[in-house]
Amino acid sequence: MTKPRIVFVHGIDGYGSAAWPVQHRLAGRYDALFLKRAGFDAVEPPVPTDFAADTRIVIDALDSGGHVVAHAQGATAAVMAAVERPELVKSLVLVEPALLSLTAELPATTAYREHLEPLFARSAALTDTAFSAEFRRLTASMAGPGAAGVASDGAAGLSRPRTGPAESAARIAARIHLQAPQWDAPVHIVPGVPTLVLTGGWEPLYEEIADYLAGTGARHVVTRGGHRPQDSEAGAGLIEEFIGGIEAGPGPAG
Repeated sequence: MTKPRIVFVHGIDGYGSAAWPVQHRLAGRYDALFLKRAGFDAVEPPVPTDFAADTRIVIDALDSGGHVVAHAQGATAAVMAAVERPELVKSLVLVEPALLSLTAELPATTAYREHLEPLFARSAALTDTAFSAEFRRLTASMAGPGAAGVASDGAAGLSRPRTGPAESAARIAARIHLQAPQWDAPVHIVPGVPTLVLTGGWEPLYEEIADYLAGTGARHVVTRGGHRPQDSEAGAGLIEEFIGGIEAGPGPAG
């Protein structure tokens, strides 16, 4: 019997299977595919963000259909794939999704964008190292005291690269410099796809996006784990329970 497929789409803090250390345990029950988005590779040079290419990577990985689990910036490709090919997506799990296009007019998203736009405006005049350092500083300053102890660089979804392959600081800086602002992503609401949104309850931006998605029919759960709740036992369990419930189907009527 063919195992149900789960496609995992990483954020910016790692890629491939290294970005999903706890989800490896699902490989016994599911056909788990851990993707690499465009420009994320240990050998090939980083490339600028390509939302369409990332969407195609997700769609190709789905093949005849499956579940999609995405973290932070990876949520953009996951949602775009579900909009383009909803018949392939059994469910979506969006972990701290950086879907800023959806909440562009809301206060936390507006504040985040106003905080970062000046940096992106002068990106061409900065070296990779200078841009990366300022990006980390600005996003860390957005987190506030409630994020103490969280292993991330704030609302941008840039965790310390503890989940990524060993890479030079110069390579990581070059990749960060090439990332497009997430508010430029052409994201739309996904119609009719069962969706779980998982957040860590530490950053208003992600809670704002999650609340917006909940208003469109998604289930929103706040759990521990900061920007990577999927690494906690509670967060991992919620993901597994949600997908398992979809696979089991509705219970008997009555």
